[in-house]
Amino acid sequence: MSSELLDALLILEKEKGISRDILIEAIEAALVSAYRRNFNQAQNVRIDMNLGTGTMRVFARKEVVDQVFDPRLEISVEDAQRINPNYQVEDVVELEVTPKDFGRIAAQTAKQVVTQRVREAERGIIYSEFIDREEDIMTGIVQRLDSKFIYVSLGKIEALLPINEQMPNERYKPHDRIKVFITKVEKTTKGPQIYVSRTHPGLLKRLFEIEVPEIYDGTVEIKSVAREAGDRSKISVHSVSEDIDPVGACVGPKGSRVQAIVNELKGEKIDIVKWSDNPVVFVANALSPSKVLDVIVNENDKATTVVVPDYQLSLAIGKRGQNARLAAKLTNWKIDIKSETDAREAGIFPREESFKLFGDDEDLDIEYQEDNDY
Repeated sequence: MSSELLDALLILEKEKGISRDILIEAIEAALVSAYRRNFNQAQNVRIDMNLGTGTMRVFARKEVVDQVFDPRLEISVEDAQRINPNYQVEDVVELEVTPKDFGRIAAQTAKQVVTQRVREAERGIIYSEFIDREEDIMTGIVQRLDSKFIYVSLGKIEALLPINEQMPNERYKPHDRIKVFITKVEKTTKGPQIYVSRTHPGLLKRLFEIEVPEIYDGTVEIKSVAREAGDRSKISVHSVSEDIDPVGACVGPKGSRVQAIVNELKGEKIDIVKWSDNPVVFVANALSPSKVLDVIVNENDKATTVVVPDYQLSLAIGKRGQNARLAAKLTNWKIDIKSETDAREAGIFPREESFKLFGDDEDLDIEYQEDNDY
């Protein structure tokens, strides 16, 4: 009995990752439940398990009192002192009450309780593991689909990919391998519930961290991300070293790094722009691939007016306003785009400041913008 029980505990500890102490506690609780249910006892009992000998004994715990009202829970001073003369009022006496056939009945009744405790412990381990992976990226395998969710296996658990977190240009099939962004980990009565996304901007950020070593080691920083999943995204990057071109590092040799991300996102176009603490430069870069003639900043309203050549107005605004909308999200500035003709008629262009900035500032990398749209 002892070797079999010990072997079973060791196997569960190894396979399920549950400590032996938790398992022993679960078994003891199960045996208490089994004793009370099968022997119709309401006593305050304690189970003594001896793994060395394989024995299990039941002890009833009774409080020493002057006058006994409930013999199941209390014992008189006289009776207690017959056991041990040192017992006094309010002490606790333990009396062995192990039934003869307790082993057989306990094994049958305790099995379900032990199984439940083991399951709860497993759920706790899984929750602890995945709560640390919130806002992280994982590779999963599509298991099945219904009208609300795609069920993605992440190894120990199945995650939910809601329909509103699925990319509109993707079609998923069972056994497809996909990368997902963990948005939320919840603890429920049925165990941990994990929600994942394919549309979250965090997915794009994590993909760049995987593909670009300079981002992973902190040499290049991702400052902001704006995304319309499945169609187009913009990402702003900054290098802490003047010797490293942040845009070039993200693009990679012959575009290999960014192309790997585009392939993972099923053709989603990505604009990589250089970040700047100067809102004029940053907004101009964010409107890539459009050329910008001037950016007029209103600090109080956190708004900008951008002047572009007449022939580039539609390019700057983008299809259904997408380019301007993404640029505004990326920079966190309101952007109003005007053509050069309209700006001249309004008397806001040209300005001496814009000539100095756009004529001399090397930070405004508009020449590179034609090549960083993937």
